[in-house]
Amino acid sequence: MMPIQPKKRAKEIRDLLAVYSYEYHALDNSTVSDAVYDSLFSELKKLESDHPELICPESPTQRVGNELSGGFKKVKHSSRMLSLNDVFDRAEVEAWIKRTDKLLLGSKHQFFTDIKMDGLACALVYQDGLLVQAITRGDSYFGEDVTENVRTIKNIPLELKLITTQMRSLRGLSLQREEMLHVMLTKLLSGRTEVRGEIVMLKKDFIKLNNQRLSAGESEFANPRNLAAGTIRQLDPQLVAKRPLHFRAYDLIRDNPADIPTNDLAYDALSAIGITRNQQAKVFGNLKGVMEFVDKWDNLRHDLPFNTDGIVVKVNDRSQFAKLGIVGKQPRGAVAYKYAPEQATTIVRDIVISIGRTGAATPVAVFDPVVVAGTTVRHASLHNADEISRLDIRIGDTVVVFKAGDIIPQVQSVVMELRPKNAIIFDFEKALLAQYPELNFDRPTGEVVYRVKGATSDILLEKALEHFASKSALDIDTLGEKNVIALVKSGLVNDLADIFTLSKDQLLQLDRFAEISATKLVDAINDKKNPSLERFVYGLGIRHVGVQTAIDLVNEFESVTALQQSTIDQLQSVDGVGKVVAESIIAWFADPDNEILLDKFDILGVKPVYEKMLGKLSGINFVITGSLTTLSRDEAAARIRALGGGFQTAIARDTTYLVVGEKVGVGKLSKAKDYGTVIIGEDRLREMITDGK
Repeated sequence: MMPIQPKKRAKEIRDLLAVYSYEYHALDNSTVSDAVYDSLFSELKKLESDHPELICPESPTQRVGNELSGGFKKVKHSSRMLSLNDVFDRAEVEAWIKRTDKLLLGSKHQFFTDIKMDGLACALVYQDGLLVQAITRGDSYFGEDVTENVRTIKNIPLELKLITTQMRSLRGLSLQREEMLHVMLTKLLSGRTEVRGEIVMLKKDFIKLNNQRLSAGESEFANPRNLAAGTIRQLDPQLVAKRPLHFRAYDLIRDNPADIPTNDLAYDALSAIGITRNQQAKVFGNLKGVMEFVDKWDNLRHDLPFNTDGIVVKVNDRSQFAKLGIVGKQPRGAVAYKYAPEQATTIVRDIVISIGRTGAATPVAVFDPVVVAGTTVRHASLHNADEISRLDIRIGDTVVVFKAGDIIPQVQSVVMELRPKNAIIFDFEKALLAQYPELNFDRPTGEVVYRVKGATSDILLEKALEHFASKSALDIDTLGEKNVIALVKSGLVNDLADIFTLSKDQLLQLDRFAEISATKLVDAINDKKNPSLERFVYGLGIRHVGVQTAIDLVNEFESVTALQQSTIDQLQSVDGVGKVVAESIIAWFADPDNEILLDKFDILGVKPVYEKMLGKLSGINFVITGSLTTLSRDEAAARIRALGGGFQTAIARDTTYLVVGEKVGVGKLSKAKDYGTVIIGEDRLREMITDGK
């Protein structure tokens, strides 16, 4: 594991984000997706939160945007065009609402929700109803005057007028609300009125434009947002007019804030004066309604005419919104709920190799947990040695992770600018030898995959199933070697979970089974649908995970799911689990076949049971040397564990007792004396495991 140097990492990210920001804001030619930028930005925010001494004026977290390109006059905004705090789940929305409730104690308030558009923020200034200026967001304080270009956007009115058809549609309002709206509208047509919104390119227009470019032998544009931003900054308004830009409003501002009492009234007014705004916006009085809106548009967002990455939630009453104030760069009265990104960045901590059910050796990148498309991802397959070379991926690299089909996490690319000087090149063959010294591998000519020599999928499955049914694992009576082979050869069992699908009629079709033996085996298997969790984990056959390690892991994580989601650091914090064992556990759970297997167990009703082992020998560790006369080593180990004790195979500093049997060597005795371990005989052991003394 390569440790992070916070100061160095923060500077590297700051420098890279500055490059990305310049490319996007100044050149209109972003080389990375918004998700990649946001992921690195979030990492920098966390570093600065954990290490406040790293915060500096040049950090992108200390300002909303970046300098814009020249060619346009800089104009100061009447009020800052603020960014919003991002939230990512129901709990964060609930926490924001609770803070709002506390600050507005005793005041009834509602929440205004709208779909967040992915475009270029712009403010339209009308004086006595006439469009006089259009200003980009810029750095939130100053933007660029792009009036001549904005005048070419066909859905932006050059003069505000009451739209008769829209006024008719508003007649269903309550009398009080209709009167309030009429008062607002008379004011909007005189004095200074500012409309804020997003300049976007609708999906259908973007597709049509790209098709035209392809037909003309020109390259496609990357995405609608970049195209909209780049177009509005063109110096030639005639070029802008040829591109189908679209404006959608999200705010209405007057010099006298009292002119516009609520956000939903502002939206009604926008429609009445001919300004396009989202029709999906709603007002809710509680968290339930807000989250139903969020979830609805998460499912339907791809059907919207424009791109979106989330939902904006505001306090509806604008006087209450103003009362809540601003913290730093964000208002307290609003948040942006961001839908799960389809890409994210993270750091590769290790590369381990998983041996799949066919004997294929698959490299797996292990990285810092990161949320991609709604789920937390901790590792991703690198497929084979050739793919590692193609990506030029190294341990310590920052990588872009995405989900193929929103299901399988994959590494898309390496962020070369953040590669540390001590990044470790992965040697595939050396890693195979280190992780699997007792196995032999070959890579057939013309193939990209290393495989275990002499191992077929049937042989590997037979060994895995024997282990799964063994006495120390699920202890399934009558499922011995010969029956295992028969089940695998017949095709009735293709993975460990398949044994729980077996029926008596299926078994009777095999030569080995008669009525009694078939019934006995089916009953024995069904009797193990609720095994103890430590037996189940041991039975999975994770490399290097013996009985005692399984117990230690289970006592730490308490469920298969928690173990599956653990990191290498968390695993190595468990007594007896070092780097090799941790890597082996990560590799097993990273195998897609094993993920499917665990889901299958669950579907078939196999539910391991966790009971913390706090018996009379809890906290006491034993090692046995030599042979015992009255019970086997396995029996002694089982009884020690049943009473909560630990059974170790070698003397360690935490070994409490060394049990000395017959025909012992001097090695363990000598080490026990060095560590001060108490030495006892078999009789004393029997007393302890019988009476718990």
